[in-house]
Amino acid sequence: MSPTKRAHAVAWLACATLVAGGGCATTQEDRDLEQRLKQANSQFEIGLDHLDKGRYALGLRMLLHAGELDPNNARYQVAIAEAYMHRGRIEEAETHLLRSLELYPGFHDARLNLSALYLMIGRNAEAASHSRMLVDDATFPATWRALTNLGIAEIRLGRLEEARANLTLATEYNRTYWPALLALGILEKKEGRLLESIGYFSRALDQNPSPGARAEVNYRLGEIHVSLGKRDAAVDYLLAAVAQSPGGEWGKKSEEYLKILR
Repeated sequence: MSPTKRAHAVAWLACATLVAGGGCATTQEDRDLEQRLKQANSQFEIGLDHLDKGRYALGLRMLLHAGELDPNNARYQVAIAEAYMHRGRIEEAETHLLRSLELYPGFHDARLNLSALYLMIGRNAEAASHSRMLVDDATFPATWRALTNLGIAEIRLGRLEEARANLTLATEYNRTYWPALLALGILEKKEGRLLESIGYFSRALDQNPSPGARAEVNYRLGEIHVSLGKRDAAVDYLLAAVAQSPGGEWGKKSEEYLKILR
C-alpha cells in the first residue's frame, strides 16, 4: 500500500476536539496528548518512508513506536501489519489488521489486506467472506480488487461458476487489472479451455505486472504449451520466467520444469 493510498485511508487529527465547546488543547494534559499524537505521526511517516525504500526492519520499529504512542489509530495498525508481512510474520500481521478493523470496521484497506493475507495462507473461506463485505459496500472505491480476491477464493473452493462471474465483472470495472486477468487464465486452464487461458495470460503480460507475476504467467504459459505439444515455445516461456524471477517461487519452479524437458 503506497503512501498516497494510505493518505486516503483514515483521517487522524492531531488536534482533536478535546474539551467541551471544541478547539485544540488547553490543559497540560491536553497539550501532552497533542504532543504525543504529533510525535506518533512523525514516527509513522518515517516508518512509511523506510517501508517504501525496502528498509523493513527499521520501518517496523518506527511504526511500532507510533502504535505505542497512539494505540487507537487504525491507520498505524495497517502499516504495522504491512511491515510484519514484509518480514514474513503472518500471525502478527493478522493480529494488527484485525485490531485495525476493531478500531474502524469500515476501513477498506484493512479488510482488503486481510482478505489478501487469508488467500496467501489458504484460508479461502475467510478471504471470500471479507472480500464479499467489500463487494457489497457501495462506498468501496476499488470494487474490482475485492471481486478479484473473491474470485480467486471461489476457484480454490471449487465454486467455479461464481468465480467466473466475479472475475469477469472485475474486468468490466477495470479492463487492465492484471490480477483478474491472471485469475481468469487459471480458471480457463482448470476447465480445459487452453486457448482462452492463453489469451487471458497474454493480456495479463501486456499490463506489465511485477516480475514475480510475470514469472508466474510465463510458467503457466509454459505448462500449457507443453500440453499442446509445443516444446520449443514452452522452453522459451520457462526461460523467461527464470530470468524474471531467478530466486523467486516461479523462477525456481521453471528451473525444475526445464530440467524435465531437457
